Amino acid sequence: MINLSAGACVRSLSVESKCNNCELICPTDAIAFVESNPIPAINHSLCVGCGACDAVCPNEALTLDDFKSHEFFFDFLEDKENMISCRKNVPCIAALNVENLISIAVIKKEIVFDMGHCQECEIAHTCKDKIISNAEEASYLLEAMENEALITLKNIKYEPNEQIEESTRRDFFRLANLKTVGKVQKNFENEIKKATDELTEHTLGKTDIALLRKKTIPVKRKLFYTAIKRVEKPSQYHIVDATEVSFTSSKLLDPDLCTACQMCYRICPTGALTSDIKNAKIDFDPFVCIKCNACHDVCEPKALSLSPSYNIKEFFDPNVVNLINFNVKRCNECNVVFSTNDPSAKLCYRCKAEEEEARELWGIDEEY
Repeated sequence: MINLSAGACVRSLSVESKCNNCELICPTDAIAFVESNPIPAINHSLCVGCGACDAVCPNEALTLDDFKSHEFFFDFLEDKENMISCRKNVPCIAALNVENLISIAVIKKEIVFDMGHCQECEIAHTCKDKIISNAEEASYLLEAMENEALITLKNIKYEPNEQIEESTRRDFFRLANLKTVGKVQKNFENEIKKATDELTEHTLGKTDIALLRKKTIPVKRKLFYTAIKRVEKPSQYHIVDATEVSFTSSKLLDPDLCTACQMCYRICPTGALTSDIKNAKIDFDPFVCIKCNACHDVCEPKALSLSPSYNIKEFFDPNVVNLINFNVKRCNECNVVFSTNDPSAKLCYRCKAEEEEARELWGIDEEY
């Protein structure tokens, strides 16, 4: 079962968000967007639990009941073997994103994808291409990091040795133990969802709204940072093509276009974009950025843009960059403190908007 935390979904932050990664990757069309709701709806009867949507979700809003990539990370590091297979340890290799792969590879030194089952797999039409592109991106970045870790794809076609055990009466009563009642009930509710062949829409509850205000760094980024700290730094920090990096970014800001509206850093789910208590600046931390593009979607003047390049240095020595500084003034009309990059500004944006509306209603020319 796939579950959605509505408060963590990037689209819940703003109706302007265009993120639809989960819809695009879903091989069974179990995820869709309805016109009246910006948050994705899920048809649980169509979901096959591949976990690909979980992997592409920038803010970990989607999770599987029985598979967590961070739990797999630690389990796989303890495994003496280095093979990742849909018949052994993952629901689908597409359930692991580029961050997961790099984190595992730099410690494990070599990982092997078992692609042998993809040929006859019903979800390969979307998942296989994603697996290959993830492996290529991870390998590209590993090379730029001067790391010798390898990611190889092989047609192994692994099959487990299943041992079938007969159920006993004692096992039956053990299942009825009070400790398992909650799990049994959850499984029952999940089965009902699966039996309902329709889209289940999600809305924001009180806990979701509280989550919107909280700046959190995804677990996959924390694991990535932990893994990178365990490897040797490259002899030089290489600059890579930003279009080849899917999970983070560097940003540029045009000071002539920025209106100091504060929306970009207020909407950022991880705190990659921040300001100070006076709202006198905008700082950016590339390492915390999850490339959800929420800030770009809400920036009306399009002052923010993605840098065409990315410095690998951000993986090893994260550096907070100042994008712009503002003048802090007090409004001549309402006496409220506001930030602006216009040295001649005398009114806050609210009072300025009200004045413009009044001039329009009265038919008074602004120059007059």
